[in-house]
Amino acid sequence: MSQIHTPNLTEREKQILALASQGLTNKGIAQSLNISPRTVEFHLKNIFSKLNVSSRITMILLAKQIGLLEN
Repeated sequence: MSQIHTPNLTEREKQILALASQGLTNKGIAQSLNISPRTVEFHLKNIFSKLNVSSRITMILLAKQIGLLEN
C-alpha cells in the first residue's frame, strides 16, 4: 500500500479547511476570520490545488482521510 502524501497547508488554510468542514459558507468563513470572501476563495483554491481535488466535499473527505481534520 502506498503512503499518502500529506501536503503542507498554511495555518490560515488549516483554519479555512476546519471551518469549511463545519459547513460554513465562504461568507461565513470570511466573517468568522474577519477577512473578505475573495480571500477565502483564494485560500480554498490553494487548498484544492495542494490536495488535488475539485470540490469541497472531496476536499473535506480527503483531509479527514489523511489526518488534516479530525474524523
